[in-house]
Amino acid sequence: MIRDILKDTEDRMKKSLEASQHNMAVIRTGRATPSLLDSIRVDYYGSMVPLKQVANVAAPDARLLVVQVFDRSAVQSVEKAIRTSDLGLNPKVEGNILRLPIPALTEDRRRDLTKFIHKLAEEGRVSIRNVRRDANEMTKDLEKSRDISEDDSHLGLEKIQELTDKHIKLIDEMVKRKEKEIMEE
Repeated sequence: MIRDILKDTEDRMKKSLEASQHNMAVIRTGRATPSLLDSIRVDYYGSMVPLKQVANVAAPDARLLVVQVFDRSAVQSVEKAIRTSDLGLNPKVEGNILRLPIPALTEDRRRDLTKFIHKLAEEGRVSIRNVRRDANEMTKDLEKSRDISEDDSHLGLEKIQELTDKHIKLIDEMVKRKEKEIMEE
């Protein structure tokens, strides 16, 4: 029973970690990465689809993204989706290829992004702590109903705390990497 709780706890903590990773991946740094456009959805024949389904995204250098649209008739939709996104990018259209120069970040913008990253990280930590709280409650309920011994309960609570510490440490490392990426020119 404790094993099931631990497995479920680890799975839920991994999902929280992945959500934090995804949220941080779309934050624009001064460097071009294809994942920057992951959140963009394009109106393609009446359906809103992810950009990846209608185009190939590449980063030939640190300051440029190149979007190659598969269907020439969708170029305008892709351009519109990129322009109206909150990324602040201005595509230049050349046939079925869009070039997206990535502007350098100002010092104020870097500080704002750093604050935002810390906010996202704290949301991830809170999510992980909520998972810990739920797992601890389930473990204590099993002990109260005498389904597990007090020793097993104590051991389970320790393992849950170890999982929590491990996942929070991973979020902290992710923040440091992203902060470093933002502060680089």
